[in-house]
Amino acid sequence: MTELEKRKPHKPITVAFQGDHYAFSELAAFKFFRARVKGHPCQKFEQVFSLVQDQTVQYGIIPIENSSTGSIHKNYDLLLQHELTIVGEVYLRIDHHLIANPGVTLEDIELIYSHPQALEQCRVFLATLSTVQAVPNYDTAGSVKKIRDEKSLHAAAIASHSAAEDYGMHILKSEIQDIKENITRFLLISARPAKPGKKCKTSIVFAMKNMPGALYKSLSAFALRDIDLCKIESRPLRGKPWQYFFYLDFSGHMEDAICQNAIRHLQEMTSFLRILGSYNTGEKTATL
Repeated sequence: MTELEKRKPHKPITVAFQGDHYAFSELAAFKFFRARVKGHPCQKFEQVFSLVQDQTVQYGIIPIENSSTGSIHKNYDLLLQHELTIVGEVYLRIDHHLIANPGVTLEDIELIYSHPQALEQCRVFLATLSTVQAVPNYDTAGSVKKIRDEKSLHAAAIASHSAAEDYGMHILKSEIQDIKENITRFLLISARPAKPGKKCKTSIVFAMKNMPGALYKSLSAFALRDIDLCKIESRPLRGKPWQYFFYLDFSGHMEDAICQNAIRHLQEMTSFLRILGSYNTGEKTATL
């Protein structure tokens, strides 16, 4: 059990997430903290970061990448814009279900609401419904709530089994995602850093100096020390066309001497560098 998980069962942990209750982000928080969570729904990811920064809540949880559709770039940008720390990660299998009001059939459906990521992850299924319009909405669970509150007889939503159950809705079709093993990695953010565990990962962001072979030399700071690189992601450096920030995840904790040496080496090639956090590596068993 990690330091973050050593909490008294009677005292819920406050976690902000984007979406309505039973959104996949809240389900990921339940998994991480073993259900001892008081969720704070937010309409926008920006609000999640603000609530954590103001310490209105203890933590925020954000999706950062999906195994089918890739990275959520907006959240990479928000990590850079806020002085918060990544303190954990959790992997969650994402099973999408087509949900409607009781009594509604598949033949009745004219509109399907869901978060753009969910619509993208169910693209093959949606293509089989030639007369149905897919409508992007701010959240998966929020889409279920919308069609329930409107008592719509000609609309459905794509969301989790928990959302269907909680809102008293009917699942028309189960597991409609294009790829069965559809997994999202979520990051837990806080105003305070996490204590090191047995198996850790560190996330950083940096921009390179204008020099030949800069990216190769930057990555060599880790290769020369046999530090495993888990992920690299580039994002545009705003106001400077064709220049980039690089987000990098690597194995190890910043309290490890070998990681400190790698960062000192990396700083020789960078014009900007920030440690986003060191945290326990999440278990890749993605069930709830």
